[in-house]
Amino acid sequence: MAERDNPPSLEELDARLRAARERERAGRGREERVASAGLGLAMRLAVEFVVGIAVGVAIGWGLDRWLGTRPWLMVLFLLLGGAAGVMNAYRAARGLDDTVGIGAAQRRRTRSEKDN
Repeated sequence: MAERDNPPSLEELDARLRAARERERAGRGREERVASAGLGLAMRLAVEFVVGIAVGVAIGWGLDRWLGTRPWLMVLFLLLGGAAGVMNAYRAARGLDDTVGIGAAQRRRTRSEKDN
């Protein structure tokens, strides 16, 4: 009965609401970062694949024009560019490629998670 006589003050209720909102914002921020990191990796994989094919076709087309062997070198370099694109995408997905920094970024993230 004593608790009903003294309800919580509005300041105490306000402080509890603010704390709950801060916890909600902190949790949502982590989820958004994870989602954007996944989207960034997916875009990089797609670009790695497409650029590999485009470079292969461009080299093949240029050699075909220069040597007059249409379309054989373009087809050959299309296949080589596709293979190079797949290998680059695989390296990026596995974190083996440190040139752009995704492998290093993943190692930094795991180190920071261990520190926390």
